[in-house]
Amino acid sequence: MRKPFLAGNWKMNMTVSDALDMVKVLKEQVADVQDRDIALCPNFTVIYPLAEACKGSPIAVGAQNIYWEAKGAFTGETSADMLKAAGATYVIIGHSERRQYFGETNETVNKRIKCALSNGLKVIMCCGEVLEEREAGNAESVVKDHLNGGLAGLSKSDFDAITIAYEPVWAIGTGKTATPDDADAMHAFIRSELEAMFDKDVAEKTRIQYGGSVKPSNVDELMAKPNIDGALVGGASLKAEDFARIITFKA
Repeated sequence: MRKPFLAGNWKMNMTVSDALDMVKVLKEQVADVQDRDIALCPNFTVIYPLAEACKGSPIAVGAQNIYWEAKGAFTGETSADMLKAAGATYVIIGHSERRQYFGETNETVNKRIKCALSNGLKVIMCCGEVLEEREAGNAESVVKDHLNGGLAGLSKSDFDAITIAYEPVWAIGTGKTATPDDADAMHAFIRSELEAMFDKDVAEKTRIQYGGSVKPSNVDELMAKPNIDGALVGGASLKAEDFARIITFKA
């Protein structure tokens, strides 16, 4: 049985003081949670103080990106060692906004994943189609391309530290959500692709999150589906009460 994993992607939101105020409330509301994993992924400036504040709680802290080189003249980038020293244990890689605005490709996603894994960080790898691709009937081929490129050259054992996040790009921050049946169908497709690329054990053990306007009002229905193992949450993870309700979903 796959343990549910609920992660918050704060994107370019939350100062240090905002983050500490929020997590103080969240810690109280999820203090007794044991049957699911929780992570918050803030901007780089917030990782260290948030990780310190989350010690002794069930909340892990992650980053929203990583660079694949260990050090050097790479202005504006952040290495695996820097993330680990700040207290991060997870890293989101290949988010659609990184692809759309910052030129992320399957090749650079793959480099980042290999760097994170080789340095003991856990990975949340994002994949998903834009509206035009879905309407053209190409959603599955786009997701397959993301999986094949992003996961190239990995071993079966690497999947002990990999979560896949399926994010229909047209549902991110729009208020639109894939129906639970549509989301579960794509999750099932991703699982079948993992089996084809690796084996049945990898397919069965890998957690696949849904991301795309997940909120308290729809999380129960989404999480009731057999192939949805958690959520990568954007806007609703910025409010302690909303994210606590998502974490404590009732499937």
